[in-house]
Amino acid sequence: MFFRARPFADGWTRLRLGGQGARAILFAALVAGALATPAQATSVQSVRVADDRIVIRFDAPVNDAASLVAAGARQILVQVRDAAPGAGGRAAGPVRRITQAARDGGARIAFALSRPAVVGDVGFEAGGRELRLELQPASEAAFAAAAEAGWSRYFPFSFGRAKPKAVQAVPAARRSRLPRVMGAADKPLVVIDAGHGGVDPGAIAPDTGIREKDVTLRIAMAIRDQLVASGRARVALTREDDRYLVLRERFGIARRLKADLFISIHCDSVGREDATGASVYTLSEVASDKEAARLAVRENRADVIDGMDLAEASTDVRSILIDLTQRETMNASAGFARILGREAKPLIPVKAQFHRMASLMVLKAPDLPSVLFETGYLSNPKDAEFLASEDGQERIARSVRRAVEVHFARRMAAD
Repeated sequence: MFFRARPFADGWTRLRLGGQGARAILFAALVAGALATPAQATSVQSVRVADDRIVIRFDAPVNDAASLVAAGARQILVQVRDAAPGAGGRAAGPVRRITQAARDGGARIAFALSRPAVVGDVGFEAGGRELRLELQPASEAAFAAAAEAGWSRYFPFSFGRAKPKAVQAVPAARRSRLPRVMGAADKPLVVIDAGHGGVDPGAIAPDTGIREKDVTLRIAMAIRDQLVASGRARVALTREDDRYLVLRERFGIARRLKADLFISIHCDSVGREDATGASVYTLSEVASDKEAARLAVRENRADVIDGMDLAEASTDVRSILIDLTQRETMNASAGFARILGREAKPLIPVKAQFHRMASLMVLKAPDLPSVLFETGYLSNPKDAEFLASEDGQERIARSVRRAVEVHFARRMAAD
């Protein structure tokens, strides 16, 4: 059975649940926490590198692991808690040497690199007895930024099974200055994220050279202006200029502002011109189709951080509550995605399967309804022209404004 690595954010502060729902979940969490089994000591059985994949096997399940980019030594470090060093492995691909040592209450495995790379997808298999890390090529700048981000921590999380014990604090990522919030103070807050930016241009239209980072910023501003003019919501943008933000900073800004909805704006690109139409993505640990899986790889490469730091000790009950809260959040996100599809269809070109799911890092705030809106394809000349036009951007903004109004109206009626 495959357990996806689920990194959690620090500073988790609230549940978006009603009183009875919260009490029911708390009771379930207490029961599950009481039944959780203690962690087992284990040791590294083997380390294998094939192409750009690292596979670490253990002789018993592990409860958590963490990775760190060490730029000075050009290494990727993997720390496995409550584990002992064991059998070595043969270097291959971007890894030129593998060493192990007992450090900080666990096994630390160092992968010396022949070229810059960062950790992409991470997952546990075999009931927590195998850890897989996908390496992705990176520029020197991205490699250095990944090192600055600190440790990323992962859990083989499965409801009703053993949960991780308290872990040591890890360095916090840099905190961006919070953006301005526009709109009446008593209205719900929507944070609009213009994808890519700065050194990361995103997709580029092959014929015109239009860059995704420029289009997404203009669309985000158009959405902001329409929402503020409607008087139905407060709005903040994660960026208002051409700057680079790592993925964790993007939804981190929304969480620090205590946003009610997070919308990340993107444009897609594929190797053919016939792909067309907008789509929306919500979080799933299993991509809904091959295209969603491809998108997850492409978008996650836009960031050098593979997960969220767990900055404070976490109890079994807290872990379960976060997991269940994320399930509620995913349901709310899916509800908004359906509304957006209905409102967008009369205004802009959309895919037949508008709502898709993927394990996108920018959507992984556990308590914040979030969607990634792929507004069209820059690789399609007609889509690219529409996305770059004022009329196209206004239509996209109108569809989002209508969806936001319906979403919050329904939420108020349900309260």
